[in-house]
Amino acid sequence: MSVAVIADIVGSRRLVDREAGQRAVEQAVARATADLPGAERMLTPTVGDELQGVYADLGVALGAVLLVRLALPDGVDCRFGIGIGATGTIASEAVGTIAEGPGWWAAREAIDTVHGLQGRTVSGARTWVAASAEANDRMRETVRIANAGLLTRDHLVTAMSARARRLTYGRCIGTPQRALAASEGVTQSAVSQLLASSGANAIVEGFRWVGETD
Repeated sequence: MSVAVIADIVGSRRLVDREAGQRAVEQAVARATADLPGAERMLTPTVGDELQGVYADLGVALGAVLLVRLALPDGVDCRFGIGIGATGTIASEAVGTIAEGPGWWAAREAIDTVHGLQGRTVSGARTWVAASAEANDRMRETVRIANAGLLTRDHLVTAMSARARRLTYGRCIGTPQRALAASEGVTQSAVSQLLASSGANAIVEGFRWVGETD
């Protein structure tokens, strides 16, 4: 089954420079897509502050949305609804084709869920997964386990400084600590300490399990 992803920009109406925020998101998506291939359709702006994309499997989708969040600058963040199920299109005389199918309905359900969590008791929540009605029991169990882990992962990323996110991104794609230290103008020891104190090492290890394609 395909994996549909719907993303929106958190607090887009409150951004001082909405165009700059949109540009930052699109640049983060392009960078993440280059560093983690596997998108059947890259996250692409649709209307307003929303983007939609399709991924080959759940692992790639989870890895991709993590990289997007880590690549964003301070003041700009995204929510992600991930839907597991068939995706397709229907013809439209006005725009050619419209995305359609159970995967998209599940993704919409997921982003509504994470929006609700963020507004209530889990302010750091940014990502949720939902399975369509056609998913089997094993896939539904996978979804429950993924969501449990995502709550913790998102909490850590939401609390990170911009530097911690940059370093975490670098480690996820295999950049040595020495090179990261040089790019930040700090010592390797400082990089190591920040990775440890921010929880980045756990995120990087998790990324290796879900984000690698080989």
